[in-house]
Amino acid sequence: MALGLAAELAATAADLTTDLCVYGGTAGGVACAVQGTRQGLRVVLVEPSQHLGGLTTGGLGATDVGAGRSIGGMAREFYTRVRDHYVTTYGATSKQAADSHGGYRFEPSVAEKLIDGWLEGTGVTVLRGARLAGVTKAGNRITRADFGDGSRVNAKVFVDTTYEGDLMAAAGVSYHVGREANTVYGETLNGRQFQNNHNFRVPIDPYVEPGKPESGLLWGISAEPPGTAGEGDRAVQAYNFRMCLTKAADKLPIAKPDGYDPARYELLLRYLQAGVWDALRLTTPMPNGKTDTNNFGGFSTDYIGGNHAYPEADQPTRERIIADHRCYQQGLMYFLANDERVPESVRREAAAWGLPRDEFLDNGGWARQLYVREARRMIGAYVMTEANCRGRIVATDSIGLASYGMDSHNCRRVVIDGRVRNEGNVEVGVAGPYPIGYGAITPREEQCANLLVPICLSASHIAYGSIRMEPVFMITGQSAAVAAALAIKAGGAVQAVDRAALRERLLAGEQVLEWVRGPNDDESASKAPAIDPKSLPGITLDDAEGKRSGPWVASTVAGNRLVGTGYLHDGNEHKGEVSITWVTRLPEEVRGRRGDLRDGFEP
Repeated sequence: MALGLAAELAATAADLTTDLCVYGGTAGGVACAVQGTRQGLRVVLVEPSQHLGGLTTGGLGATDVGAGRSIGGMAREFYTRVRDHYVTTYGATSKQAADSHGGYRFEPSVAEKLIDGWLEGTGVTVLRGARLAGVTKAGNRITRADFGDGSRVNAKVFVDTTYEGDLMAAAGVSYHVGREANTVYGETLNGRQFQNNHNFRVPIDPYVEPGKPESGLLWGISAEPPGTAGEGDRAVQAYNFRMCLTKAADKLPIAKPDGYDPARYELLLRYLQAGVWDALRLTTPMPNGKTDTNNFGGFSTDYIGGNHAYPEADQPTRERIIADHRCYQQGLMYFLANDERVPESVRREAAAWGLPRDEFLDNGGWARQLYVREARRMIGAYVMTEANCRGRIVATDSIGLASYGMDSHNCRRVVIDGRVRNEGNVEVGVAGPYPIGYGAITPREEQCANLLVPICLSASHIAYGSIRMEPVFMITGQSAAVAAALAIKAGGAVQAVDRAALRERLLAGEQVLEWVRGPNDDESASKAPAIDPKSLPGITLDDAEGKRSGPWVASTVAGNRLVGTGYLHDGNEHKGEVSITWVTRLPEEVRGRRGDLRDGFEP
């Protein structure tokens, strides 16, 4: 098969010599490869699977945007292509065009068509079905990458655009897996976090026999001690498949998977019987009656704890983990629709959903790409941290902007005070769009002088939670290609790239490198720091200190001069369903004036 002038070498092993080798056909990898050819480079793009686009074509159709004006360059180009597809195909006033939200919501098959089309006429050589087997280095430079299909690629510069960082690891570059302690980078939101969002809204007994710890824990609950807030560990935020669902009459039913075990969902059953049904609440409409259905609430599509071995596992182990995630998630949908213990209204709602017949045709309608939200993260020349997200430190060698809130899904499910609790969720806004430093995609020079890592880039766990969005990966992928071209021209290390020349070329490629607030931007775009609650006179009670009830939503953009780390709202659809209660102890001088106190406080 050929894509215009892009050479497809999927079926036969190849021995290639090129300027730039891009490993990982994610959307960021494709942007990197295409941009490389625009810089005049010979480019080889290698993808372990048979499909390009990663999550962008793998079910994540509801793009996590942040501030739209912060997205430039090839990322903007891609989403414009999506918008134009729906407008051209269905008309500017069509429901499909409206549902695409200007190109940021789309069907997986449309995204794959456009990703493949991006390569047409570029001359990029594409190797599909070629998984990295190893690298050869001469000193601090990679000279060749070998792949499991027998292919070999000799290149001047290599770029790792996988979600796992496999090329980076093979090259001997330092990286981290898990959550750093807050003390490592002077942060507040790293390490173990005991926040309330996406947690159980009512107390649920965790034991096989309620009230009897000796009976053991229900499936999915860890016996590990909860630990202390802010301490580091090796836990990784949960993965899931972003489900593309439909209610169309010809939908494919989600059948009982091989290995189905209803005991996996006993905790969910107790939660349903306690009156809470929210597992499918985060179902975002896509064009043509399809969805991007994501995790929501205390027990949903996230397989909490099922992925901790994934980042550093060998491929057979990863395949087992992926299959286990699929079994868990398909089993969840089957359980909700068919188990007679589930309330009838829930069964009816779950059974209404199925898989589209025109998506993922070679995978039974099921999404191909597991959402690897975080795996290895490089420890490179510059580490992005919470301070960058809050605008307290600004990277001076910007290669593009990130703007989404600091977002970590839960990492563990533990027992605290005899009740089950999810641990690890963080949803805190950033101070505004902020620069990603070039040093964050470069390893330390002594470790590798001709490798760039724009996806598993150098960031702390909580900063990566903001950066890890598909538009940002297209931005960093494009910038990596520009830097590679400069390094090749100069004959030097990627770390020595002339920053002024890099900036000039990035701006020529329409990257957005700094944030300038426009007249129509929300005040949340300001970089003004939040107010420390302890700095205010009197008694200040922030939302983080309240006891929440109902599906509160944490803002993904922190406002200008807000108190604390962000704010909560009802998601515009949960009015009357949410409440928050504070309990405090008043100072001695105001005790006894109970007539001045509102309900919810106690002296």
